[in-house]
Amino acid sequence: MGDFDFLVGTWDVASRRLVRRHVGSDEWDEFPGTTVAHRFFDGAGSFDEIRFPARGFSGSTVRILDPATGLWSIYWMNSRRGMLELPPVVGRFVDGVGTFYADDTDEGRPIRCRFIWSRITQTSCRWEQAFSTDGERTWETNWVMEFTRAG
Repeated sequence: MGDFDFLVGTWDVASRRLVRRHVGSDEWDEFPGTTVAHRFFDGAGSFDEIRFPARGFSGSTVRILDPATGLWSIYWMNSRRGMLELPPVVGRFVDGVGTFYADDTDEGRPIRCRFIWSRITQTSCRWEQAFSTDGERTWETNWVMEFTRAG
């Protein structure tokens, strides 16, 4: 069984995304989405496509487990850019919470990116993305998705 097997199936997604990052904003854009997730490699891989019709774009995520290290690499792509986003975030699940990190850039500045998968049940889960511009001393959560199993 794979760490991301909980995600297999169809979900309704409530998204909240900061309107402006890195400025201390608390103004959120809220919009719905739907996602369908699959597993492969006997649970050592996961793929989903998420659609945000109210915002006019879709995204896909590929997750792959390195059996030698036990670390997951998570790759994102979206329909607006039409390319695989690099670098992947890398990490693992500990006590039911998945935490994944990458060094990246955002709006031309270097950042540390963090994904957290939490609150995982049979019918719900939460994903959030946060950026740090100060070496992980502080984090600004800029996108939260609450998943509820459809149908």
